[in-house]
Order: sequence, then C-alpha cells, then structure tokens
Amino acid sequence: MEMKIEPRTLLGPGPSGVHPRVLQALGYPLIGHLDPQFLELMNNVQDMLRYAFRTKNQLTIPVSGTGSAAMEAAVCNFVEPGDSVLICVNGYFGERLCDMAGRYGAEVRRLDRTWGEVFTLDEVKAALEEKPAKIVMMVHAETSTGARQPLEGMSELVHSYGGLLLVDCVTSLGGVPLKVDDWGIDIAYSGTQKCLSVPPGLGPITVNSRAQGVLNSRRSKVPNWYLDLTMVGKYWGSERTYHHTAPISMNYALYEGLKLLVEEGIEARWARHLANAQQLWAGLESLGLKLVVPEAYRLPSLTTVYIPEGVDDAAVRGRLLKDYNIEIAGGLGIFKGKAWRIGLMGYSSQPQNVLMLLGALKEILG
Repeated sequence: MEMKIEPRTLLGPGPSGVHPRVLQALGYPLIGHLDPQFLELMNNVQDMLRYAFRTKNQLTIPVSGTGSAAMEAAVCNFVEPGDSVLICVNGYFGERLCDMAGRYGAEVRRLDRTWGEVFTLDEVKAALEEKPAKIVMMVHAETSTGARQPLEGMSELVHSYGGLLLVDCVTSLGGVPLKVDDWGIDIAYSGTQKCLSVPPGLGPITVNSRAQGVLNSRRSKVPNWYLDLTMVGKYWGSERTYHHTAPISMNYALYEGLKLLVEEGIEARWARHLANAQQLWAGLESLGLKLVVPEAYRLPSLTTVYIPEGVDDAAVRGRLLKDYNIEIAGGLGIFKGKAWRIGLMGYSSQPQNVLMLLGALKEILG
C-alpha cells in the first residue's frame, strides 16, 4: 500500500513542525559513522549544542534516542544503589524521574507541589536541611502543566549541601531562556522534537566537570550499557572510539536545525517564542478560556488551558484535526479531560499559527 500522510499544523506538546531545510537534510546521502565528513559534522553539532545550552561543557552530545533516552542517561550515569536523591515533583515528568531513579536503586525522596505550581528556594533548602541529597532533580519546563521552574540560585543552594543539580530541559532548550553555565546546572538534558524543531530521535545532554568527577568516581559500572556516558563520550570525544552506529540522518537533521537556531540567534528565538505565546494567551482569554499556570511561571513554549465546563474534550480536538488540520493535545495525569495543551515550539511558533488556532477555537466553541 502507498503511504499517505496528510500534513498537519502541529500545535501540541511535541513533535513540533519541522523547517523544510531540516526535512531536506534528512534526505542527504548516507555515509559511515566514522567517515571524516561525519566526524566533522559531529564537532559542529556539539559546538552548536553548547551555544543552545549556553555552556562550555566539553561533554555536550546528542544521545542516540529520544528525549526519554537522554533523561535515562542523566539518571543512570549518576545514580548508584543507596544514593539519596531529592526529586521535585510538580507534574508528569517529575513522576517519571522518580520511577527511573528508583529503578536504579536510589533512595528517592519526593518534594511535591500541586501540578502547575513551582518550587521556591526555601522549600528546597528545607528539604536539604532535613537530609542532604547526592542529586537534586527538577523539571525546568514541565510539559504536562506548562509551568516554568525558576532556576536562578538553585545550583548555589544544592552545591552548598554537596549535591548535583540535574534539570529536565526537554521543552525549554531553544525556546525558553536557559543558561546552563550562568545558572550552575550540573546535568541538563533535552529532546530534538520540541523547540529545536527536529524530528524525534536524539536527546541532547550536557554534563559539567563537577558531574563528570562524580561519574568517574562511581563505585560500580554504569548499569545501562547503551547510555553509559563513559563509553559514549569517547565516541563523541577526541578518541572517536566505536560504541554504536550513530543515526546518521538524524544528526544531519539536528545539524540543520541547530544551524537555523544560530542564524536566528538564541535571544531572538527566546523573544519570538514569548511574543507568540503572549498573543496566544491574550487570545485564549478573550474567548473566555482560563489558563492553568499564572503568567509569571508560564511556559512560552507550552500553554495549558482549562476545558470549559460542558465541552467535550475529544470532540473539540477531533474537529480541530478533521476540519482545520490542527493538532493540540489533551491533558496528562490529573489534567486528563480537564485541560488542553497547546505548543508553540520552534518552527510551529509563528503568528499565523496563533491566529489560525484562535479562529478555529472561536468557531468550534461558538
């Protein structure tokens, strides 16, 4: 059977729309993963990832796998059985961090907040005073709620108790201000399919020297062979030691996506995401819809909006898809059936998409 895929306007929590230049890059001729041309491309990808993360970390690479693979790499390389880990949970992906850390034998302690809220320095300090943690894990951009966790001052606090700060940046990298070095983040990871507007399949991760020291002094081998950064890092480092066959075409796509980011400029891209989000927020409120997260902590890349009472969640999303070719998503976890998630990420973050969605919602909701 012939494969027929109808184009969509992707305004959900990911994947986002992909620039034509990125799609074109996917069709470039395959070469070997140790070909000199590919090794040069790897260097350029790393340099541009450092620009996106705002870091000089040497260990900055795209993990061969989706954002969830980068998440697992961040956990499995630094957690050993019996380690005390403090995880800030205010949404679905904080829950996932708890699950992963527990599977690797961590003594998981949760710091919980209502979904859609964020944590204060005082709350984290109180938890660390009760018991220090080897790693504090938190989500910068919680895709399930649309909340943006402030990070300024967090690393200084965590470091003062002898811990590492690990941050989930899956829905913020390339679209929301993120400054790994300035904010002292030790381990940060993301995905390609959100604000970088590259198809899903790679998981950028960056690790600073403090965290590398912890990795190199492990008492035991990293329990996940495929994601062991002590080995994968040698493939991406100067040794170029074979570890696995890198996804060549996906790295082409990431190269082009990062090149687009560099051409636009990281601060200009942050500003574009915010301006389009503000237009969306004003438009949704003009339709009488209520947003979940207060504006001070709202993600420009992902907006959650309460579904009006009496409105059929699936019916509205179905009409958007069928009549307008627009995809938005329903809620996760406690927001299932109660909220919609609207993404304005990367190539999808355009004023015309905002106007088209608002017009469609006005027509559907009456």
